[in-house]
Amino acid sequence: MKILTVVGARPQFIKAAVVSRQFASFADVSEVIVHTGQHFDSNMSEIFFSQLGIPEPRYNLNISDLNHGAMTGRMLEKTEEVILAEAPDTVLVYGDTNSTLAAALAAGKQNIRLAHVEAGLRSFNMRMPEEINRILTDRISDLLFCPTQKAMDNLQMEGFNHFSSRVYLTGDVMYDAVLHFGPSLDIPPFVVNSKLKSEEYVLCTVHRQENTSDEHIRSIVSALNQIHQELPVIMPVHPRTRQAMQQSGAVPEFFLLEPLGYLQMMALLKFSRLVMTDSGGLQKEAYFMKRPCLTLRDETEWTELVDSGCNFLAGHGTQKIITVFEKIKKETFRFDQSFYGDGKAGEKIAALLTQK
Repeated sequence: MKILTVVGARPQFIKAAVVSRQFASFADVSEVIVHTGQHFDSNMSEIFFSQLGIPEPRYNLNISDLNHGAMTGRMLEKTEEVILAEAPDTVLVYGDTNSTLAAALAAGKQNIRLAHVEAGLRSFNMRMPEEINRILTDRISDLLFCPTQKAMDNLQMEGFNHFSSRVYLTGDVMYDAVLHFGPSLDIPPFVVNSKLKSEEYVLCTVHRQENTSDEHIRSIVSALNQIHQELPVIMPVHPRTRQAMQQSGAVPEFFLLEPLGYLQMMALLKFSRLVMTDSGGLQKEAYFMKRPCLTLRDETEWTELVDSGCNFLAGHGTQKIITVFEKIKKETFRFDQSFYGDGKAGEKIAALLTQK
């Protein structure tokens, strides 16, 4: 059986590492990895393959830094060429990026079985490009692997029980990754060298399109500057965010780092006090590492974290961010609810994919 795995962005590399590791136990399975190039910086791409033990991509499409339509169209064209050359039994996609949708469309138009890991997530905000990507990918997938019961419920409400696709509750592969790598992580050198104390700093990331407009990035940076005076803020900077800060005139007074590999990022998270982010994946990773999360968005796909009282939606306004930060400082949290499975999601997905 040949499986064509298509990835292009940081969270997908992490998820693919978990499932790819499981394929090694199946003698009759070969995996061909396609890297679309969506994340082109070496610290946001190649380092993940080396750190996580993912097999080297057989194809790198080198498609990046384009508008959504152009990027998705170019990826669709090039992924279809790979599918025709490789003739896989299954195309495997992850998450909700342009790479995900392009590969899904390419597989669907060639009548190749399509499997979607992290199916069923919904923010119910159709202004988000990711929401469009995930909805369309789910609808044309043959196998849908849901990380949570809420994701299963979303698909049922959308009528998937009447479709020919098969839907499975597998748990979250990112939880598998944290259980695998987390115990061995040590306090990061940057924290030691900067004379910061363990659990006495904020880890922050910002990258979403809606938060990198001039107005929004200025208000977020303003809030972070004020918070930094009370509790140090560390931000590994996405290239889009660095450019947005420069163009908008926002002047960060907190710690800025270059993009980090997965293990360095998880180490920063493990020894932080709290997380501030607009990333979907980091919201979950904060919960896995037992850290409260202030989400720089008005909604989240991971509603169970908000309901549990461990994740707080703060939007992008300066005053609301500060207000929510002050609230988080005063509260205590419990992280004992098992929303994301038993740490064997990768094993379950690989077994389902390889069934004859």
